[in-house]
Amino acid sequence: MFEMETYKIFDGKQDSLIEMTLGDLLDKVATVYPDNDCVVCNDKPFRKTYKEFKEECDIVARGLMALGVEKGSHVAIWATNYPEWIVLMYATAKIGATLVTVNTNYKIFEAEYLLRQSDTDTLVMMEGLKDTNYTDIINELCPELKNSEPGHMECDNLPYLKRVIYLDNKENTPKGMLHWSQLHELAQQVTEEQRKERQASVHYHDVVNMQYTSGTTGFPKGVMLTHYNILNNGKCIGDNQVLTYRDRVCLPVPFFHCFGCVLGIMACITHGATIVPVERYNPVRVMKTIQDEKCTATYGVPTMYIAMLEHPDFPKYDFSTLRTGIMSGSPCPIKVMEQVVNLMHMSEITIPYGLTEVSPVCTMTNTQDSIEKRVSTVGRKMPFIEVKLVDPETGEDVPPNVQGEVVIRGYSVMKGYYKMSEATAQTIDKDGWLHSGDLAMMDNDGYFNITGRIKDMIIRGGENIYPKELEEFLYTNPKVKDVQVIGVPDKNYGEEVCACVILKEGETATEDELKEFIRVNLSRHKMPRYIWFMEKFPMTASGKIQKYKMREMAVDALHLADAASIVTA
Repeated sequence: MFEMETYKIFDGKQDSLIEMTLGDLLDKVATVYPDNDCVVCNDKPFRKTYKEFKEECDIVARGLMALGVEKGSHVAIWATNYPEWIVLMYATAKIGATLVTVNTNYKIFEAEYLLRQSDTDTLVMMEGLKDTNYTDIINELCPELKNSEPGHMECDNLPYLKRVIYLDNKENTPKGMLHWSQLHELAQQVTEEQRKERQASVHYHDVVNMQYTSGTTGFPKGVMLTHYNILNNGKCIGDNQVLTYRDRVCLPVPFFHCFGCVLGIMACITHGATIVPVERYNPVRVMKTIQDEKCTATYGVPTMYIAMLEHPDFPKYDFSTLRTGIMSGSPCPIKVMEQVVNLMHMSEITIPYGLTEVSPVCTMTNTQDSIEKRVSTVGRKMPFIEVKLVDPETGEDVPPNVQGEVVIRGYSVMKGYYKMSEATAQTIDKDGWLHSGDLAMMDNDGYFNITGRIKDMIIRGGENIYPKELEEFLYTNPKVKDVQVIGVPDKNYGEEVCACVILKEGETATEDELKEFIRVNLSRHKMPRYIWFMEKFPMTASGKIQKYKMREMAVDALHLADAASIVTA
């Protein structure tokens, strides 16, 4: 019964890929399930059925058209999990614009780079988050904004950026910015026929979403994802959870990341399920939302589930409506998985693996897999794509139970990195295989187990941190001669960041001094837990720095033996 209802949206085409744009998808779901809840906020006055949500997206789409947002325009969203985030995702999709997602942890150094590299012409933003005021950052980057007519900015530093739209209290809208509510007024200038004509011109192979992912070669790269990429990936993810229109999915994971955007929003919309956003993660807020909204699923990285399970108020909340969900980002201890299943009633929780460049999920467990499989593996390959392991040196396929690099080919592979053709060619080979940089083994039943990384990436509590980006920034400090960033073991987060620093001759600096230098300019999650001042780095005879030896040395130097024994156990 559930499966028939789930696939009603696609007229029974569950055995093939869906050739549809996001805008057409929403219109279809709003026809099939008009009165089903689409987006329901527990902490904001926003509750809309699919019919109401579709109408809101159409109005905002017309407002954006009136502002001058063209087909192919880049519209950035810098906000936590506001309901307007989801509206903008579909409004831009309907008019052929590309949504550029901005990490809410970004500070001025990162924001300037993204807005310039992405050629963003319209920015939608909240006031700020924690110790970062986005308004101050934009005014510093574009001092012309305060004296501009709203919607008509000319910024020397960011020449593409013309419009800034403010999401928070209308009365406090900063000078030079439009308020989100004005999009409703502007919509009167564009007819519904004009909007429909624009929507009809959009193709499912057009880029709809651009997410910035850091790389080992330095600054972040804009991953271009199409309607076809993320719609089909979202549908396959929802299928693996057996989602239907009856499900209500609590989403505390960030929308700016594929976890929230594709695994969350797209998986829900493709199945007519209800999206229940949590503006930003807080264990009590998540538990309250699950209880109040009778959620049947929730998402998170292991540390998020642990924070709920260990919270003193955990026994006070009712989790009996939960059934499924997703745990991703880092391996989960079996004890934690058992608690999630038994105490949170998530007997059908699933585990995916992927990367932004493949939209993002390429392997995943399903609701019927054993707890052992869900703890020790990341499932089997997803439908309609190829996933295999190859020898990193020779490129030859490796057999089961032999370690190799994960490579992926098929519909989900990105269109490329924006304005970075060389980086794209280095990632996707001539035969169309995308090289993940991750090492894995596959058992005889086709289940994958991630075993390591070729690329020098640190995973801290589910957050990817790329050493090269942090290293290049620290090089800008006038006191720093050389720096290498490594991951060191941590019992709570799996890995922590350690910056190994050699100072210039005659210079002195403290750990706090360098941390403050980073704090002012970079996201909080990139902050090294440790600053380790060194006189020299271990090197090979040919002069290559041996990071693996530095990690070994750090365990002793930073007294991390206990953490190392837990992480490797």
